[in-house]
This record gives sequence, C-alpha cells and structure tokens, in this order.
Amino acid sequence: MRKILFGLLVLIAVGIGFLIFNWYSQRHSGEPFGAPFTLTDQRGEPITEQAFRGQPAAVFFGFTHCPEVCPTTLFELAGYLNALGDEGKDIRAYFVSVDPERDTPEIMNTYISNFSDRITGITGEPEKVFAMAKSFGIYWKKVPTDDGDYTLDHTASVLLLNSQGDFFGTIAYGESPDAARAKLKRLAAGG
Repeated sequence: MRKILFGLLVLIAVGIGFLIFNWYSQRHSGEPFGAPFTLTDQRGEPITEQAFRGQPAAVFFGFTHCPEVCPTTLFELAGYLNALGDEGKDIRAYFVSVDPERDTPEIMNTYISNFSDRITGITGEPEKVFAMAKSFGIYWKKVPTDDGDYTLDHTASVLLLNSQGDFFGTIAYGESPDAARAKLKRLAAGG
C-alpha cells in the first residue's frame, strides 16, 4: 500500500512540476498557454480553444475507464461548483479524455452525466487530442495490464484557467476541499 501511495504522490508531483515548467516556459516565450485545437464535445459538436475564453475554466484530463482518480476528481469538482452556487456560476468545467480510442462522444456523455451537467466532455481524433494535451503540459502514458488491456497514468490535477485562457493555478488530487473551494472562488472573482 505504501508503494502505491508513494507512486501516486510521485506521479502527482511530476505532473504539477511539468505543468508549472510548461506554463513558465510558455509565458516567457510569448506563446499562449495551450495551443489552438478543434475537437469534439460529448454531444458530437465541434469544440475549440475558444471554449476556454470569455469565462474562467476548470479543465481535467483523464479517461472513463479510470478506476479511482478520474471519478473522484469529477465528483469533487461537481460538488465544489455546486457549493459555490451563484459565486461560481460563470466557471466552466471540462473533462478531456486522454484515451480517445475508447472514449467516444457517446461514452463521454454517459460517463459525465453521472457527475454533473456543468462538465463538458472533450474527445476527438487521437493525434489531435494528444497534441492538445501536450500543449497544456499534461503527462499521460499507456500502461499495459496483465489481462491484455491497458490503463493510463496521467496528470491528476485540475487546471484552472482565467477568462483569457491563461494558466491561473491547479487543484491537486487529494487537496483539501476548503483549499479547492478557495481556489475556485479566487478564479471566479479574478478570472
């Protein structure tokens, strides 16, 4: 159990470090955070980087076959947004699949509807999804399982973006609910 916990903590630390390094590098190179993209939402409609502009956003990268981190994060994010009420009404939430081979729009729609109608699912052609995830500094890696299937290691933090689509911060996996809500309140107020 300690090895699993240690591994999860290392993965979270590497993911956060990668996000901060990527954000810092992009800010000082003049490039915007995240590259332009054209993908598909869970209703089968086109979605672009413009969805992350005009209002603050919380963006989480994961996959629907995820056994623990993804459902926990989406459940908590939905709860935080509900708890904020009108104070957080302008925050948009997104769940981007890093497993687009399995996560079709229909599967994403069914999965996300279990958590909240405020979260929009994003998927698409694998190469386009992976280019988008990379531009946001997201780590992911396909890991084969003993039964011939696979799972994915991935960044376990929620990205917070201001209304210009710029990096505003993160909510780490397992972060205290009070700290997470406080970050979302700051995002809503200043985003």
